[in-house]
Amino acid sequence: MKTVNVSLVGVGGQGIILTADILAKTAALAGLQVKKSEIHGMAQRGGSVSSQVRFGESVASPIIQDGTSDILVSFDKLEAVRNAHLLSKDGVAIVNDMYLVPVTVSSGQQKDVEGLDSRVREIGGLKLVDAMRIATEEVGNARTMNMVIAGALSAFTPFAEDLWHQAMAEMLSGPKAKLLEVNKKAFALGRAAIAR
Repeated sequence: MKTVNVSLVGVGGQGIILTADILAKTAALAGLQVKKSEIHGMAQRGGSVSSQVRFGESVASPIIQDGTSDILVSFDKLEAVRNAHLLSKDGVAIVNDMYLVPVTVSSGQQKDVEGLDSRVREIGGLKLVDAMRIATEEVGNARTMNMVIAGALSAFTPFAEDLWHQAMAEMLSGPKAKLLEVNKKAFALGRAAIAR
């Protein structure tokens, strides 16, 4: 198989790194070579966070060049617009239908983004997922938003659902094991949201 490039972007505290770790673990469990990189920025202050995961038969570098992401996963609409340049021309953009107002805007240092929704709709291969609504209303736990997004992402990967579950179980072990079932529910709902 050819190497698959996945870029995950958002802001600190949304579970981007855990989602990328679960994707990387799933690919490794499938017997593929995996390389991963991440940039935290001012993560604790709601700053941009990105993680890149590459998997395939043989993966040389962890870095994804601009315009070569097969899948762009954005946890926020603004980050989707900011990072649209990463997506390949025939790639898929999975975008959480959510806008977190940047601190620079809420504090009056910058003007708010104009025409955000129309700019999001210009992104090629767009798949909007209302992950926060699904997490809060259907799962009953807002903190599972990232697993809703992971479920949506899973629909565009070659991996079986049980492999994803195995990776989740390994990543959510020890004291976090009690969170596994609710995260599996969120994952299933995210996967179903893409099928609709």
